[in-house]
Amino acid sequence: MPRRSLLFSPGDSPDLMRKAPGAGADVICFDLEDAVAPARKDEARAAVADVLADPSFDPDAEVCVRLTAESPAADLDGVLGGGAGDGTAEAEAAEVRLDAVMLPKVESADRVAAVADLCADRGRDPAVFALVETAAGVLSARSIAAADATDALAFGAEDLAADVGATRTDEGTEVLYAREHVVLAASAADIDALDTVYTDFSDDGGLREDAAFARRLGYDGKLAIHPAQVGPITEAFTPDPEDVEWASAVLDARDEADAEGRAVFEVDGEMVDAPLIAQAERILDRAPDGDR
Repeated sequence: MPRRSLLFSPGDSPDLMRKAPGAGADVICFDLEDAVAPARKDEARAAVADVLADPSFDPDAEVCVRLTAESPAADLDGVLGGGAGDGTAEAEAAEVRLDAVMLPKVESADRVAAVADLCADRGRDPAVFALVETAAGVLSARSIAAADATDALAFGAEDLAADVGATRTDEGTEVLYAREHVVLAASAADIDALDTVYTDFSDDGGLREDAAFARRLGYDGKLAIHPAQVGPITEAFTPDPEDVEWASAVLDARDEADAEGRAVFEVDGEMVDAPLIAQAERILDRAPDGDR
């Protein structure tokens, strides 16, 4: 499934979590970090556990939980229902849907490996989304992306700006190098890259421009903080029907050429080489199943 849009939902709001799949995001992420006050962490863990263990909660979207930077083990125990090595806890954990976890403020590959080990200790092997949002994290993005457990890199511009003392602007030039660095690291590791949030959820036009720019940079999708943002973001990262048709024609022609032992072929009068084949594959990877 493509990860064009990821919607955060506060972990201490059961009603919002249950409604989240209705926004149509490819990934829904129940947030135990920024969206929950420190005094409500235990309450939020229990609320997330209740939702994820409910058999009626079975969305088509990928289901993710953003763990806290300080207490990922406690988060996993709270969400999965017990400690590592507890047979009863393992049985309860098996009933909890957990497709992915997001790690905030990742600054090294060791952090990814440590949390993956915590998950394995609890009998789980979720995809890991590493959120790169500090100067140290950006500079280590390549090794973070290359970690065995990392399935996607996410860029956090707001926290990065705060970390380095930058002033956020509409143009975003103060974080452009980091934004490009993260997508390059993800591409080198052949994993997904998710762009930073657009904080003004009332500015539809600005969101569309920002999402389109992120797509041009090479991002696969974008983070959303409000259900109203999901539609524009998903649209921005969904290939146009004409592009899907072209990509399908290219890959069909490639398969035909391979079967005939030809290294060179053309589509609609255009000679096709390896970069165009890679572009076609990327377009179809982003297209919904029904459009491929």
